[in-house]
Amino acid sequence: MKQQSLDVFQVVADPTRRQILRLLLKDSLTINTLADHFDMSRPAVSKHIKILHGGGFISIRDIGRERHCILNQEGFEKLQEWINYFDKFWQSKLEKLKMLLDNKQKN
Repeated sequence: MKQQSLDVFQVVADPTRRQILRLLLKDSLTINTLADHFDMSRPAVSKHIKILHGGGFISIRDIGRERHCILNQEGFEKLQEWINYFDKFWQSKLEKLKMLLDNKQKN
């Protein structure tokens, strides 16, 4: 049975997952190295990593005997698409307001 995919906002809603993403900004890190940054079990960190991976925010590569987590653009693109939709909405509202104010000044 296929696992239901999470909404991008569900993926980034958890502070631990957001912190994992911040840690991966500088370089790829192994799952064990990531786990060292948190006061929780390695399986708990692995669960967060699995969710980030499923949401397209990170990819996991086997390098030698270790699994490295690397930021992946896909999840961020989905997040940005949603934000862009509302940016366009508000930009349209602001342009209409500007037109109304400009017309009022002319009258």
